[in-house]
Amino acid sequence: MTAEAPKEGSEGSSIELFLITGYSGAGKSEAIAAFEDSGYFCVDNLPPRMIRSLGELFLHEGSGVRRAAVVCDVRGGGYFSEFASVLGQLRDDGLDPSLVFLEADEEALLHRFKATRRRHPMAPDGRITDGIRAEREVLTPLRELADVVIDTSDLTGAMLRRKVATELVRRETKLSLTILTFGFKHGPPRDADLVFDVRFLPNPHYVEELRPLTGLDDAVADYVEENGVAEEFYGRLFPLLDYLVPHYVAEGKSHLTIAVGCTGGRHRSIVVARRVAEHLGRRDDVSVRLAHRDAGVD
Repeated sequence: MTAEAPKEGSEGSSIELFLITGYSGAGKSEAIAAFEDSGYFCVDNLPPRMIRSLGELFLHEGSGVRRAAVVCDVRGGGYFSEFASVLGQLRDDGLDPSLVFLEADEEALLHRFKATRRRHPMAPDGRITDGIRAEREVLTPLRELADVVIDTSDLTGAMLRRKVATELVRRETKLSLTILTFGFKHGPPRDADLVFDVRFLPNPHYVEELRPLTGLDDAVADYVEENGVAEEFYGRLFPLLDYLVPHYVAEGKSHLTIAVGCTGGRHRSIVVARRVAEHLGRRDDVSVRLAHRDAGVD
């Protein structure tokens, strides 16, 4: 069984609910991180009985929750045995959860446990292989009930997040795009995903009447862009961003920071950032925010 499109809520319910289970070490934490990054209400390691209470809360008018993902697995101990019955009760309650089962072969699971040096929850004082096999026996009936089964044996964490984001997540939120200006003399921002250095453009700092102004002023923008170099730069930069942004969206990325830097962060970087914001602001898959770190302006 492979990944399929998420199910619509049952009649009378607009709640999209994913229940995630599977083998320890198969990537449940990575999977729920992908849902969380896409705006889902997420809970990790919730006992089955509490899932039903949470579902009732979701159905309550005014809860505000319309998309949720919950991880439930053998860490719940004896309570986990109730999972299958709770799944049926949720459907009786008017929810129609999609059950996602993550698995991996024994060799991959063993390698991951050795790499992290963590104990297996079903063999805390014994051999990891014993825990893997015991867990497989417990989870076999649930695997048969799953709507989606994902084998993560050959997937890295990033690959699994991408698979969940592209095949399961119904994206309702836009990519949150921050265009940040800064001055290199104050140090580059540490949280930037892309950094562009525009110190090759004409510098208004050396023009006395422009020095106290910022890139928000038309006179500064005119000076920076008057010799045609900026226009040529935009002709290369905008197609690059038009290529990159959809790939970040497809990757499941929820936030992207594009940093534009000049010497002081007051003139050239702001001029260019405003043009970038204007260009990308026309897209319907992103929401754009401008921020000026070193300019002393909003």
